[in-house]
Amino acid sequence: MNHTYKVLKSDIELFAAALSQVRVYVVQLLGEDLIDIVDYGGIVEKITPESIKINGSYFFRNQFEFRVDVKGSTG
Repeated sequence: MNHTYKVLKSDIELFAAALSQVRVYVVQLLGEDLIDIVDYGGIVEKITPESIKINGSYFFRNQFEFRVDVKGSTG
C-alpha cells in the first residue's frame, strides 16, 4: 500500500497544519529508506524555533521529520 505524504519543513507549513488541525505524524530518519514512526499523529499544539509539540510531547525539529498524509488529488 502506497502512502503519499508531504514533509512539513517551514514555519508556514507547520502553522497551516496547526490552523487546519490536520493529523501530523512524527518520523525519525534512521538511514537510507529506513524510518521509525515515533508518533502516529495528532494536532500541532505549539511551534517554537527548536521544537514542535504534538499530542503533549515535544519533538526537536532538527531530529525529526513532520509529515501529513496527502489525499489523492488528481491522477
